[in-house]
Amino acid sequence: MSTLLRVEGIEVGYGDLTAVGDVSFEVRTGEAVALIGANGAGKTTTLRAVSGLLPIRRGRIELEGQRLDGLTPAQIVARGIAHVPEGRQLFPSLTVRENLDLGARTDLARKRRGESLERVFALFPRLQERAGQLAGTLSGGEQQMCAIGRGLMACPRVLMLDEPSLGLAPVMVKVIFDDLARINGQGLTILLVEQNVLRSLQLAHRGYVLENGRIALSGPGQDLLASGHIRQAYLGL
Repeated sequence: MSTLLRVEGIEVGYGDLTAVGDVSFEVRTGEAVALIGANGAGKTTTLRAVSGLLPIRRGRIELEGQRLDGLTPAQIVARGIAHVPEGRQLFPSLTVRENLDLGARTDLARKRRGESLERVFALFPRLQERAGQLAGTLSGGEQQMCAIGRGLMACPRVLMLDEPSLGLAPVMVKVIFDDLARINGQGLTILLVEQNVLRSLQLAHRGYVLENGRIALSGPGQDLLASGHIRQAYLGL
């Protein structure tokens, strides 16, 4: 598989604080890749840098060899990166359909809006049933489906997700990860940030462990699951 997204030696910070230092990783076409680590390790910061929400101090971010760093978030979405943020960040006073439509903002996405909406409703039948319902009245799991659906409406080449299981009941966590496996199985590349290490590495082809703003470990998902460090530090085994 060819490299689709490449992050090389990025440093990102907030004021005088360096949150991510010298982080490098790659995501190959069709893969699901997990970034795992404790709170404060730099996972969300890394995604925000890739999507253009935070500037990088050094390093480079490329999509198929084309630089993304320095572009606006809207330009990065147009290049093919969709970011499903932590906490879902839906518009609660808008309907499910209106929230989904907001994901189709680029020229390509607008042209494919009908086709994309059919795909989202096929993946998430509950959203079709609740298309006219206000997003703020949905359950947590339904809101997460809506947030993922909104990302898919952008017709991305890479779907980035930040903590999709946050605040969900265990049964709904399983549903969401099954949905992500189905989305990846259809060929969409996924970059996942998630504190549920077991679920993440079961889904991921490969994983990277962020500790104190740096990559501490990487490898195939199943190899990381078998790692003594991962089992002790993240799985409590």
